[in-house]
Amino acid sequence: MFCGMAALVAAACWAPEADACSRVVYEGDTTEVPSQPTNPTGSQTNAPIEGEEARKTLRIVGRSLDWKTPIPTNLYVYPRGMKKVGNVTPGAVSWTSKYGSVYAVSYDGGVTEGMNEKGLVINGLFFVGTVYDNEETQGRPDMSLAMIVAWLLDMNATTPEVVEVLRQHDFNISGATFDGGTVSALHWGITDAEGRTAVVEFDHGNINIYEGTDLNVLTNDPAFPSMNAINDYWEKVGGVNMLPGTVKSPDRFVRGKFFDKNVEHTNDADLGLSICRSILMNVSVPYKYTVETSPNVSSTQWRSFANLRDLRYYFDIVTNLGVYYIDLQKCDLSEGAPVMKIDTAVLTNIVGEANQYLKPTTPFTPMY
Repeated sequence: MFCGMAALVAAACWAPEADACSRVVYEGDTTEVPSQPTNPTGSQTNAPIEGEEARKTLRIVGRSLDWKTPIPTNLYVYPRGMKKVGNVTPGAVSWTSKYGSVYAVSYDGGVTEGMNEKGLVINGLFFVGTVYDNEETQGRPDMSLAMIVAWLLDMNATTPEVVEVLRQHDFNISGATFDGGTVSALHWGITDAEGRTAVVEFDHGNINIYEGTDLNVLTNDPAFPSMNAINDYWEKVGGVNMLPGTVKSPDRFVRGKFFDKNVEHTNDADLGLSICRSILMNVSVPYKYTVETSPNVSSTQWRSFANLRDLRYYFDIVTNLGVYYIDLQKCDLSEGAPVMKIDTAVLTNIVGEANQYLKPTTPFTPMY
């Protein structure tokens, strides 16, 4: 991808004088799932299912993508059992996918984010000051920014599994610059169906990983511990009294935290989507918003919402009239199934379930 993951990630989440992208994890209440298991004769009984399988919690991960020029982003569904490589360099990371996934692929060249069939979602957001490598990482197998999200989704079912892979750090991230040296700097938010979340940041080749079940908001800079310190100040001020209102990263973080904490928590998927969507709108940058003194302010182009319980991936392009979703449970993810695609530039009037609009396609060509 040019000198790496060129316009893909950098154009998706990089601006020299402006912040971009926000992420919010909405969590509903745990509820019992009605059930009628069968007895040895095959007839249904009225005994409830016991244990973890009887309890399902709605979790929706919403994110906005902000940039000053159009970012063509198409949706792909990839089945299990596909062989892939992290780069074309000798000895690069290679794998065969264990899980099927839906990917958001920018410029048809690299995976910005996605969700797999186990309800694991990974989102990449701009993070100023990121340095992926150092002397120790040189010589390790290459993993391009175009493919790292796909790799992690393909091979892991939970956040702890992803964290274990990242802590081993037996790879070197490549494709980190474009336009002759402009930095594509990212950090990642990772959440699984059980609500376990991790924030991953690179500091001069060292990986900083923050884990928990309450890491529900992520924007851009400063580093995650400093961002939480800023939020602690605003919590003392009290959000019902005053909230910071600019489009700067810390302000969006504080607003996202406050509203995510104080909205109603439901297990109704449609209502939960509406709530999460409204929070993301509150922390988004209005479309075509410009400031004379900040020429690189980035307005929100699209938002996504990953329902980890029901395996629905929603896409909300701000210039479209409606929101649509791919139901991953209805997709053929078996080994040998075709790769499927929604061309978002062509299909602009979809509303609701969009599985019927998925068309067989060749795999996208990574911009290594």
